[in-house]
Amino acid sequence: MQTLQEKYNQSPHSPGVYLMKNARGKIIYVGKAKDLKKRLASYFISKQQPDTKTAALIEMITSFDLVITASDHEAFILEANLIKEHNPKYNVILKDGKNYPLLRIDMNEPYPAIQRVRNIRNDHALYFGPYSSALSVKRTLKQIQKIFKLRKCHNTQFKNRSRPCLNYQIKACLGLCCNEVDPLEYKKQVKDAILFLRGKSRQVVKRLSAEMKAHAGVQEFEKAAQKRDAIFAIENIMEKQVVVCPDMRDRDVMGLAWDRGKAVVTVMMVRSGLLIDTVHYPLDLGFKAPDEVLAAFVDQYYGKTRFLPAFVLLSQRIENSGEIEARLTQSLGKKVVVHCPERGEKKRLVNMTLVNASQELEKILLKEEEEQASLVLLKSLMGMERLPQRIECFDNSNISGQDPVSSMVVFTNGRPDKSSYRKYIIKDIQFQDDYAYMYQVLERRFSKTKEEMVWPDLLVVDGGKGQLGMALAVLSDLGIDDRSFVLAGLAKRDKAKGEAFDKIYVPGRSNPLNIGQAKKALYLLERVRDEAHRFAITFQRKRREKRGGLSILDSIPGLGPKKKKMLLTRYKGIGNMKKASLEELVALPGITGKLAKNLLKTLNTG
Repeated sequence: MQTLQEKYNQSPHSPGVYLMKNARGKIIYVGKAKDLKKRLASYFISKQQPDTKTAALIEMITSFDLVITASDHEAFILEANLIKEHNPKYNVILKDGKNYPLLRIDMNEPYPAIQRVRNIRNDHALYFGPYSSALSVKRTLKQIQKIFKLRKCHNTQFKNRSRPCLNYQIKACLGLCCNEVDPLEYKKQVKDAILFLRGKSRQVVKRLSAEMKAHAGVQEFEKAAQKRDAIFAIENIMEKQVVVCPDMRDRDVMGLAWDRGKAVVTVMMVRSGLLIDTVHYPLDLGFKAPDEVLAAFVDQYYGKTRFLPAFVLLSQRIENSGEIEARLTQSLGKKVVVHCPERGEKKRLVNMTLVNASQELEKILLKEEEEQASLVLLKSLMGMERLPQRIECFDNSNISGQDPVSSMVVFTNGRPDKSSYRKYIIKDIQFQDDYAYMYQVLERRFSKTKEEMVWPDLLVVDGGKGQLGMALAVLSDLGIDDRSFVLAGLAKRDKAKGEAFDKIYVPGRSNPLNIGQAKKALYLLERVRDEAHRFAITFQRKRREKRGGLSILDSIPGLGPKKKKMLLTRYKGIGNMKKASLEELVALPGITGKLAKNLLKTLNTG
């Protein structure tokens, strides 16, 4: 096997991409270079002492692969594709699909609806956003319903509804499901809503004003009043929006702030000169310089977001701006300018984003410091040898022994690690028994081999000495060494006894720990416990609702989902289905005589 030095010696002075690998052969970093040999020299033979982050990366590298390209532009495109494919740990990856909501309109439908979504699919629909919060989306949707009265219901509800919904009754919908509405007229409303979402409110007002005058001219005063009300509503919204660009153009303004290995990119969305939203994107700097981070962000951001303005302003110059500009121009179909302004109004906008990014970064760093301080206090309080970087907590939930479930939540470095959460359905226990529940769940949790096991640093059970003793007995039965991790029980305070705080119990001690000045450590454990409780209850409720929502039709052999849907669509419910004759049922597609008899027998005896 070639050494790193041998591979470096054979590297060419050519543009291309390099893929760094760790001891397990996993790609941990992807980079590009105009001259591969010079770039690799900065890692392996540079006489200058590398910074801490680069030194840490170099220690992990055991091998690398090279892909030579014909140009720097090709290297730029290949790097982006390889990052998407391999998701390397130490590259800058924009993860915003789950964090920021969007609005979706599918213009291919005869009556398009406006819907809240979290992910963009390649379905040729229009997407707007991302919005800074669910509240922001809710407020925007409410404005659109008030002005344009588009339908909000999903397609299934729309097709199967037999009478207008509440939105129609409060005049927030045209009642398409039950009323005759011209599809062309409806789509005019949808197009106005799209212009509104794109910040083109003035265009909408201008068109509505012309229609209002036209209706008034032919004495259609009710329709004219509807247009007037819509104009007033839009103008009222426009008064509350901040004008930041006198030239009334569309722009995205991006500012990058960084410190201590963390970074925040703030995006101000300016539409027709109006600031419509501001969104913050926290990132890890990884092993890239700030300008490389911003370049990676721009490239990935417009791969996720459909709306692309003609101007993108940046707080600093970026590498490969020409290639990014060319790709965005091709995507939009007209010239896109990626620019780092140095003076004037555009510079003022960039400075606004930098101020916002810096404030957001300060909040993030302060929160991390508080979380780290809580971990240090918890380590000291529990007498642990290492920081409790991974805390696990289990909680059971059932109603009188029915639908018992358990949850496991994980906090990593003091914050929820939701990708590690687990749900457990308790099996083969027909009566309420917390010990049996705990035994089964812990057995399933710790059933892997030691080589596969991801051990917690701290395992928390909800309850006092009794539950803690139960957990110890379970772990002992399973042959788990109590030195593998620390175990603690968290009991609620007894208000009747005047207790001010919840209590922490540990093995080998009859009394709870003295919290003293370690209240932040207690608050962290309370957060973990409450999250486990929430997660378990939510899961148990869904299980109960699913069981309670089973139809009587589900118990009939041979009646699958398609036939069930067909019957419910035709008869609009079980009541009408009971009244059907045997001959009528047999005449339906897929319904045999035997199935029809069984169906009527079940419905009329159920």
